[in-house]
Amino acid sequence: MSLKSEKYALPVSPAVVEMQARDRLTPRQMVRWAAFGLGAIALLYYSAVVSEIDLVELAEGGSTMGEYISRYFPPNFSDWSFYLTDIIETIGMGIWGTLLAVVVAAPLSILASANLCPIWIVQPTRRLLDAMRAINEIVFALVFVVAVGLGPFAGVLAIFVHTAGILGKLFSEAIENIEVGPIEGVRSTGASKFQEILFGVIPQVIPLWISYILYRFESNVRSATVLGIVGAGGIGVSLYQSFRSFDYTKVCAILIILVVVVGVIDAASAWLRRRFV
Repeated sequence: MSLKSEKYALPVSPAVVEMQARDRLTPRQMVRWAAFGLGAIALLYYSAVVSEIDLVELAEGGSTMGEYISRYFPPNFSDWSFYLTDIIETIGMGIWGTLLAVVVAAPLSILASANLCPIWIVQPTRRLLDAMRAINEIVFALVFVVAVGLGPFAGVLAIFVHTAGILGKLFSEAIENIEVGPIEGVRSTGASKFQEILFGVIPQVIPLWISYILYRFESNVRSATVLGIVGAGGIGVSLYQSFRSFDYTKVCAILIILVVVVGVIDAASAWLRRRFV
């Protein structure tokens, strides 16, 4: 560079120099990132080994799978009236399981929110929510079938307990991300703690809560179809019986009905989200 060009070169701002220095990785950071990358690769490899992932075997079984799937067609809707009754029962299980879960999850989420309750209340409540959502609905269904007998009520209870754990976690996270301004405004009026939550917290989280509830309802209808395997009612009973009798055309018909119903529920949920969220 000539002396003339150096004379008219723009000076570099100290802030820019500091930003560039921050952007450069130190040797210690480079070692940490390298260790993290190697650990991630090792974890992925070990997971593939224990999961017995074999793409060659998958490719070899493709022809067998194609022949097996062909047995499902054409679908047999001869028992459509029974399937309609079962799918209505399944939707009812999803509705009541979700409704009961909301009733329990709402107060538990408040107790699990660190910005509203002391740590000695928050931690036990969070562990309870962890236990409720860590156990699958089928396991809960097995327990409730013993307690209340075969039928959809056992499925409702199983969905309720598992969903309450999930919604309680999601609700509490929404509460912990609220703005403190509305709460302080309510508090300045001399309101009680309950009034602070009712008028300062709930209005902020209601839109997000509605979105979570609608999504879980859709998921619970899908889950209810599986609970019939253990005798917890719904269309899952017909699905399991068709599988056991190797009547794959009826299985196909039931699956098509499930896809249509879940699609309708998804469309209705999307409309409700646009309306209220």
